[in-house]
Amino acid sequence: MAFYRDGLGLSTPGIVGKEFEHGAVAFFDLEGGLKLALWERRNIAHDTSLPVAPRSPTDLTIGHNVASKAAVDSVMAQARKAGAIVVKSAADTFWGGYAGYFQDPDGHLWEVAWNPSWPVPA
Repeated sequence: MAFYRDGLGLSTPGIVGKEFEHGAVAFFDLEGGLKLALWERRNIAHDTSLPVAPRSPTDLTIGHNVASKAAVDSVMAQARKAGAIVVKSAADTFWGGYAGYFQDPDGHLWEVAWNPSWPVPA
């Protein structure tokens, strides 16, 4: 939780649902009313009735689109300072944008991207 709240500056009420077995979750506010929910893997497995599988950072990425190349660099620096592992430094992309990747403390991949064809409010 500290990585997202303190490191990335995302707003959260903290961990809720601790009174329920398998219920503890931390919600973080994102833009446009979106929420990021973080659950323990064993609790997700319990809730879905799926076995806990080996972790793979390439299972999915969380995309964070920003308004400029400078904003990509800023978010990447903030993530690094918060303890993220930068796996691909921000650079021009084959599709005409600018992007980089970092892994959060749980190994999830985040892509921070600027797409000139997809305006994002500053």
